[in-house]
Amino acid sequence: MTELLFRKDAYAREAIGKVTAITSEGGIVLDGSVFYPTSGGQPGDSGSLRWDGGEIEIATAVKGQGDDLVLVPAEPAPLPLVGQSVTQVLNWDRRYRHMRVHTALHLLSVVIPLPVSGGAISADKGRLDFDMPEAPEDKQALEDDLNRLIACNMDVTEEWITDAELDAQPDLVKTMSVQPPRGSGIIRLVRIGVGKETADLQPCGGTHVANTQEIGRVTLGKIEKKGRQNRRVYLHLE
Repeated sequence: MTELLFRKDAYAREAIGKVTAITSEGGIVLDGSVFYPTSGGQPGDSGSLRWDGGEIEIATAVKGQGDDLVLVPAEPAPLPLVGQSVTQVLNWDRRYRHMRVHTALHLLSVVIPLPVSGGAISADKGRLDFDMPEAPEDKQALEDDLNRLIACNMDVTEEWITDAELDAQPDLVKTMSVQPPRGSGIIRLVRIGVGKETADLQPCGGTHVANTQEIGRVTLGKIEKKGRQNRRVYLHLE
């Protein structure tokens, strides 16, 4: 089992970890990881591992068997030994941009209050697919509304509810294609804003900035038709 250190502190750039396993494909499993694994439309983190006498570049992180998280080397190289301590170093600029884009997409789902059928995140842009039969009449107005929300300096926090509590509040789930992970009995919610000033509250396992001001200004890009009722809306960091 890998402890999800990024869940405790999304701003942690380095951490010590102990190698607990090497997979048959050459992936590295640690007892705790600051690397976020590919999931929910957010790419896995990249970076490096360093240890006494060695270093290896990490291309991405993925979910492994059970509760393991696997770090995937960028290219074949000597690996640390099971039981060895290593220093994890994130490609922080890339991760932080993922955090900014991911949080901005949550707010995009606020200014376009329609069911979401898919999404993806990269370091420069993100997109959401909406159940949207007709294109928006005024894309600029949507962009202005989105930037106004971002400029409200809202805190981004997390909280946890039970499966039963989520079942009693189905409107919290905006994504039609990706359902919140179940099995542990509790589900993580990400809240943007506080109390009556909450702009968004929905299940999410990804990493986010601590305050919307960190997102910076964004622009809306293409709005593509993706089927009879679906439209894809792109968002770009400035």
